[in-house]
Amino acid sequence: MRALMFIVPLALTIYAFIDCLNTTEEDTKHLPKIAWVFIILLFWIVGPVVWLAAGKNRHNRPGVAGPASWQRRGRQQWVAPDDNPDFLKSLKDDKDAEAAEAEAEEERGRRDGGTGPDDKTPPAS
Repeated sequence: MRALMFIVPLALTIYAFIDCLNTTEEDTKHLPKIAWVFIILLFWIVGPVVWLAAGKNRHNRPGVAGPASWQRRGRQQWVAPDDNPDFLKSLKDDKDAEAAEAEAEEERGRRDGGTGPDDKTPPAS
């Protein structure tokens, strides 16, 4: 039972400290983030409780986006290459460019009197 009186406040302090570090500066209320870190660490039991109660903007109020619809503010979400339309378009463009280049090379070969892949006659010696 004595250990529980030490472990619960320690766990609460660790949780509040990590939560504060992971919170953006825009989501902290009343004080700068660094001040909240010092409050949590210096006021061992009261600091974490104050942080959890008043230090952070919570987004689960009515009319505000909840956990199911959280968005990254200003950060672009990573998309796998096979789901990224820009990447797929660049592959198609690369493929089209390679095909056009091969076709142009073939045409230059025919024009210069060389043999192309469609020529049936062997080159003159």
